[in-house]
Amino acid sequence: MALYNPASVTVVESTSSTSTPSTVAASTNSQTIAAANSNRKGLTIWNNSTATLYIDFDSAATTSEAAVPIAAGGYFEMPFNYTGVISGIWSAANGNALVRELT
Repeated sequence: MALYNPASVTVVESTSSTSTPSTVAASTNSQTIAAANSNRKGLTIWNNSTATLYIDFDSAATTSEAAVPIAAGGYFEMPFNYTGVISGIWSAANGNALVRELT
């Protein structure tokens, strides 16, 4: 059986030159962790709290249906170029989230 080798593919990786830090105080009410930003190339979140932070990729996070739970002291990196709003809610209100948005 013959093998087919397609033409070469060029992949251009996205790069960023700006890192904007922000701090979001822990709360047991859903709040915005990062507003929608069409220029976002990446985002990191460090849960600087003793409580679990639950994040979701919409305007309201819940502890029961979150996209990603970040354990106390945990770290999260966006694995793709998502540019929409990110919301979060903690299991207890202590500490904060340290956010870095890359553009």
